[in-house]
Amino acid sequence: MPVGSTGRASPGNMLRCMNGDFVPKIINVARMESMKLSVLMPVYNEEAGLEAILRRVAEVEVDKEIIVVDDCSRDATSEILQRTEMPGLRVIRHEVNQGKGAAIRTALQAAKGDAVIIQDADLEYDPHDYPSLLEPILRGEAKAVYGVRNLRGQKPLLYLGNKLLTILTNLLYGVRLHDMETCYKVMTVDIARNLDIECSRFDLEPEITAKIIRQGHRIHEVPISYHPREEKKLSPWRDGLPALRALLRYRHWRPSGVHSQ
Repeated sequence: MPVGSTGRASPGNMLRCMNGDFVPKIINVARMESMKLSVLMPVYNEEAGLEAILRRVAEVEVDKEIIVVDDCSRDATSEILQRTEMPGLRVIRHEVNQGKGAAIRTALQAAKGDAVIIQDADLEYDPHDYPSLLEPILRGEAKAVYGVRNLRGQKPLLYLGNKLLTILTNLLYGVRLHDMETCYKVMTVDIARNLDIECSRFDLEPEITAKIIRQGHRIHEVPISYHPREEKKLSPWRDGLPALRALLRYRHWRPSGVHSQ
């Protein structure tokens, strides 16, 4: 991709005009080379889309490493990872299923990049949005960036749950976020290492958000493309209440100390 090109057209590669239309945004690819991105990918029984998402991540012209943590999958996920070879790919396997939060903790310990992004191992998110998500950090405008989804394609209950949790986050933490539950959370590695992640399931998202805010950082937002899948591991009933509890629990959290890179 030549310097200044935008790659695939997606909301993250575009600027929104006053009339609501999108126009191409120039991404300085050369500047991307000054920062290494650690892609943290927790996987559990993701045989259906794993090869495709790994290819998409590998295609993105950003200096990166891909750290996949197989959280004791029971399908063909492990076999797919064993036969996959690509630059910068590292695979770590949990011998016991521990949950998404534990997989992120493991990946963070192994990360060697300047910034990190969480990448689900399905096809809902487009890795070609990485440059747009990194751009505010490279410009010195932010140290944490969230990708904002258009949630209208979600099932009604999930849509309402996502909106409610974001509203509660804004009320409890005095911020103005549009999509707290997004998977695409990019941050510098020093912020990530100071999160001291405790949650193991999908209450991980509010924990991360609360702790970024409590560290004193403003969260920058960038529009991204999003294609919700029909079958979700997330349950509005099983995971909604723990997410709410996490928002309440971390309102007065303070970082325990500064972790080195």
